[in-house]
Amino acid sequence: MTREEFINELAKLDIKLTIAQENKLEQFYNLLIEWNEKINLTRITIKEEVYLKHFYDSLTLSKVVNLNKINTLCDVGTGAGFPGIVLKIVYPNLNVTLIDSLRKRVDYLNEIIKKLELDNIKA
Repeated sequence: MTREEFINELAKLDIKLTIAQENKLEQFYNLLIEWNEKINLTRITIKEEVYLKHFYDSLTLSKVVNLNKINTLCDVGTGAGFPGIVLKIVYPNLNVTLIDSLRKRVDYLNEIIKKLELDNIKA
């Protein structure tokens, strides 16, 4: 899924990204690839596949939950930050807690939170 296809498919979910959100998702992709070389986060690394299988799939939660009307979200077993970080980027109203069993992934998540300058999210 190209970036343009991603934007078009999100429109079908009634999601319109700002330029800042698009840029944060792109930055998240780049950080994911960088960190994936150090620790095994995902086998999906081709950009079009990440946009489809990680970013878009994370946002399909909006089909069943109005994420504009809730305040808190807990992502248990977040791994590389899916869906929690993607949801936080697109729904900044959420207070997000990311939970993972491995310290190295929690360290990665904290670095992502810092680099993306995300507020009201913790790992």
